[in-house]
Amino acid sequence: MFESIPISPIQPITLPGLDQETLAIQMLREDLLHTDVSGNKWRKLKYNFLEMQQRGLDQLVTFGGAFSNHIAATAACAQHHGFKSVGIIRGQELSEDANPTLRFAANCGMKLIFVDRQAYRAKESPDFLAKYLEDAQSYYPIPEGGSNELAVQGAAEILGSHTAAFNYICVSAGTGGTAAGIIRSAEEHQQVLVFPALKGDFMQAEINSLLGHNFNSKCKWSMITDYHFGGYAKWNRQLIDFINNFKGANRIAVDHIYNGKMLFGLHDLVKNGYFSPETSILVIHTGGTQSIVGFNEINGLLIK
Repeated sequence: MFESIPISPIQPITLPGLDQETLAIQMLREDLLHTDVSGNKWRKLKYNFLEMQQRGLDQLVTFGGAFSNHIAATAACAQHHGFKSVGIIRGQELSEDANPTLRFAANCGMKLIFVDRQAYRAKESPDFLAKYLEDAQSYYPIPEGGSNELAVQGAAEILGSHTAAFNYICVSAGTGGTAAGIIRSAEEHQQVLVFPALKGDFMQAEINSLLGHNFNSKCKWSMITDYHFGGYAKWNRQLIDFINNFKGANRIAVDHIYNGKMLFGLHDLVKNGYFSPETSILVIHTGGTQSIVGFNEINGLLIK
């Protein structure tokens, strides 16, 4: 699966309701890389799985919430390679049948262990896994969201010669690994705009930690923190209407957790004159559309 990851196509997009004649806005379709391990998840898992193989391990353990793209992608990737997988899921009230994401992960063979939210907060502690796994040392641990140094290494491969001409790179962020990879590989003339999906000011520190203390960014990068809609997975009808209008204009599905918010933020920046005329902007579609099914199952058919 990881031997030859293809170059994702780039296509022009329209931001509904805007006059963008002086701007060149295009989207890198990382969501088309793979049906079940799409977008940044494929990139972030690549070197982690290669490291696991090199260590001679055949089982992994990772962490996530009820609708986690990472959980779904890791379960599918493990099944493809014939590995055993365990997912530690935040929310003791949940079950394998709670939503499409968890059903998919379970159908891929992932063993799901549900823990209450207070216990989940201690997942980074050295003895956490020993409480839930008989032989924790035999499992390869992948952090929540998949973000570690190996994930950053993989995410850095999203950009290349095919993206070098753009002035701006826009990317959503959850745990910061993809954003760190983009920043690491962006060209000196490029500016990276990171749109966090979570509320709070901690994301910049997370990204800096993933980049490493000795890293000197050759590109400029900024956090655009005004478009989280109240926090992780929070939404309102304005966001949903924008997502549906964007799909109607471009025939591209985006989720309400990451890419929908990033595109909404970009729309607002363009509307308010953030970019100079003749600017070229590349938007990274990081996948995550699997969450739409679960969202609609709970809320009715809101995202078309």
